[in-house]
Amino acid sequence: MSLSRRRSALYARIPGGADGRRMLWIALINKAGTGLWMGAAALYFTLVTGLSVAEVGLLLGVSGAVGIAGAPLAGHLADRFPVTRIIIGAQLQQAMALLALLTTDNFALLLLYSAVNSLADRGANVLTKLYAARIAGPERTTYQAVQRTVSNAGWAIGGLAGALALAVGTTHAYQALLIGNVVSFLVAAALTLRCAEPPSPSRLVTDSTAAAPVAPPSNPWRDRSYLLFTMTEAALFLDDAVLQVGIPLWIVHATDAPHGLAPLLMVLNCVLVVCCQVPLSRFGSTPERARALLVPLAACFVVGCAALTASTLGGTGLAVAALTLAAVALTFAEILHAIASWELSIALAPDDAQGAYLGVHGLSSSAQRSGGPLLVTAVIAAGPLAWPVLGAGVIVTVAAQSRLVRKRLIRRSPATDRAVAPRAT
Repeated sequence: MSLSRRRSALYARIPGGADGRRMLWIALINKAGTGLWMGAAALYFTLVTGLSVAEVGLLLGVSGAVGIAGAPLAGHLADRFPVTRIIIGAQLQQAMALLALLTTDNFALLLLYSAVNSLADRGANVLTKLYAARIAGPERTTYQAVQRTVSNAGWAIGGLAGALALAVGTTHAYQALLIGNVVSFLVAAALTLRCAEPPSPSRLVTDSTAAAPVAPPSNPWRDRSYLLFTMTEAALFLDDAVLQVGIPLWIVHATDAPHGLAPLLMVLNCVLVVCCQVPLSRFGSTPERARALLVPLAACFVVGCAALTASTLGGTGLAVAALTLAAVALTFAEILHAIASWELSIALAPDDAQGAYLGVHGLSSSAQRSGGPLLVTAVIAAGPLAWPVLGAGVIVTVAAQSRLVRKRLIRRSPATDRAVAPRAT
């Protein structure tokens, strides 16, 4: 079979049919646009709008905190309205908020527009995850892996294009990056408009002719075991903070490795995710198999932490080798957690409130984005021996989550093969 035919066959096997493939193009365009802007955002606020470093930090911190509410809000809406329409609303909200940044250099207005964008961004993450679960059905883990691979490729494309524009360094160059991100959201919204609404077991449908009253949906805020699961998830998302914040700072402040190693390790992370996310997804195709991934996940994280400690033992060669090992190990922890987290967050949610439950689960990654960098910088300040302590904390967290998930899966209904959450009383 020719290469073109093999590619066509692979493309046709993507779960979700035509709408599933269209959503992958949307993810690629969306993340490419985000990659354009995210690397330049802080510089734009400093060099173009004239904010001080302290003001930029406050703006990014507050807008990020506001964005935490986006996940549960989007999930709540997705149980009541067509998810494609809410996705389009979030895309247009981001486009308008970003475009508004071009109209002012007032700190209060920049903070407002950034917060509105952050709110929609965190909500859109939950909505796309929910759409994938509904359109791909039992192949949701494979589809999510493909979507994550495509998203990482989009980030890389946008980041490289953004780096070229940043080399110019003019006001118009920064504005062009922002406009490019706005255009990406508008194109994504136009493509989403062509996507069919998938079947939704959790969307409430009112039947005026129904004789029997409809029971209230499950409430994630009163589901103790799911809330505990979400809390453990926040700790397992720490690989993101270690990779993006911890390793670059550790290279500069604690090792003899050249500073230029930091961006190369980020490229390595992206390449590994693109190459390995889909092949490894088959190991998390069921809730039980996803739970089994928690053990190698913890092992990879511990190896990464041990390598970071070893990178300080002396010499440039040892530092580079240890840091490379740390980046590889933590990337595989990231890949395995993405697979397990995706499958378990869906499997443990009752069908009648999928959106609400995934919205609550989305708080875990949002909380990590806010608190993760603080924890990682505290570990760096404490010194090399603090990394193994962090690894031990992940082991404890994995053990707690594994036990919690096992108990919840035992309560799963054989008729529906899903976890049954306790009803609010």
